[in-house]
Amino acid sequence: MANATVLVVDDEALVRWSLRERLVQDHFTVLEAGTAAAALEQAGEAVDLILLDYRLPDSDGLVVLRKVKELYPDTLVILMTAHSTVENAVEAMKLGAFHYINKPFNVDEVALLVEKALETSRLRREVKSLRSSAGREFSFEAIVGTSPSMESIKALLRRVAVSPASTVLLTGETGTGKDLVAKSIHYNSDRATRAFVNITCSALPEHLLESELFGHERGAFTDARQQKRGLFEIADGGTVFLDEIGEMTPALQAKLLRFLEEKTFKRVGGLQDIHVDVRVIAATHRDLEAGVKDGRFREDLFYRLQVMPIHLPPLRERKGDVSLLANFYVDSFNREFKKRVKGIAPEAMQMLESYGWPGNIRELKNAVERAMLLVEHEWLRPEDFTTLTRTVGAPSRFQLPPDGVNLEDVERQLLVQALERANGNQTHAGQMLGINRDQVRYRIEKFGLQIPQK
Repeated sequence: MANATVLVVDDEALVRWSLRERLVQDHFTVLEAGTAAAALEQAGEAVDLILLDYRLPDSDGLVVLRKVKELYPDTLVILMTAHSTVENAVEAMKLGAFHYINKPFNVDEVALLVEKALETSRLRREVKSLRSSAGREFSFEAIVGTSPSMESIKALLRRVAVSPASTVLLTGETGTGKDLVAKSIHYNSDRATRAFVNITCSALPEHLLESELFGHERGAFTDARQQKRGLFEIADGGTVFLDEIGEMTPALQAKLLRFLEEKTFKRVGGLQDIHVDVRVIAATHRDLEAGVKDGRFREDLFYRLQVMPIHLPPLRERKGDVSLLANFYVDSFNREFKKRVKGIAPEAMQMLESYGWPGNIRELKNAVERAMLLVEHEWLRPEDFTTLTRTVGAPSRFQLPPDGVNLEDVERQLLVQALERANGNQTHAGQMLGINRDQVRYRIEKFGLQIPQK
């Protein structure tokens, strides 16, 4: 970290001179002080790191260290001493020292330590900046919508974020923004400085999902060549977002329940209990109560997740929010695509507001993105929304199933129709259904379907 400022505090002029001469070679700005009083006088926001002697004529280094950390907590301090003891080292670290070195020392090794300390400081500032940026991006104000239902949701989210609730269950149709809500809860909580990790439960087979969540020991199964930490371990102190929790197998449901109740788990192939503190946010578009009744979902896990339920309304029930969201995406894609589209023409906006949006916010975003990519005029017109103009005003393709037909039958029929319309292209079929390619593949295997040939 060239051009950083280092303050060398030592009562021996020769020590100060040798360190200054070496650090100047690395293009550092070097200040000097021979007493504690002089050190505190020169310390300030402009000083990035202090090399601090333990014994000074008017005080000791721990006193200076404590005061520096009170006034300038981001300033790095490396303590130097010829009178090293374990007690002093422990006390220095407790007070916030970056490192503790013994005299006599090699000035080249000190220079390397200074470089390492400043690089660590730079990385910490970058992480802090990124987290601050994420906090702004996922603030509750960033959730677009002023309909009464969304105002109620945002008020509830503010309370949930600061609550000690360790489990939250998000329900609602596919595409209603459950992932955005999960991130908003995390980045507006006291867990915001720790990790947010997410995984889609339907995207992986059972044994891989278990390994992703809980980790595994070396040799636990074929190809487990080394130990791996799971998402729960990585997110200690933070949040784990489990999307499509309704697709989790019964065996994994039992292990998840144990973890939620005891806050401990074992890696796959491991014997040691690992304790972590995470908030689990689960999401599903399925009716879990119906899953409990037909035996597909554990009743005890359902009630454990149901501690803090939040239902996200479909876009068709959010009166007035379609225009807000559409204009928001126009502005967003103007920046991303470097375009200057002025907005959406009234007749096009009327069409958007009259459409049913079965794919919810995700479908609206995709429709605006497609229009913005192809538009060659200043305003988006009805003909720019080609996928909608073919369906607005037309009867729905999919009617409610007759009595006695369960949701899995409907899901299978929809998947078959989507694959047929997409000529077997799984990515396109997923876009029609509002799910990703991995989720399409999972359902193809689940229902034992033969993929139509292109």
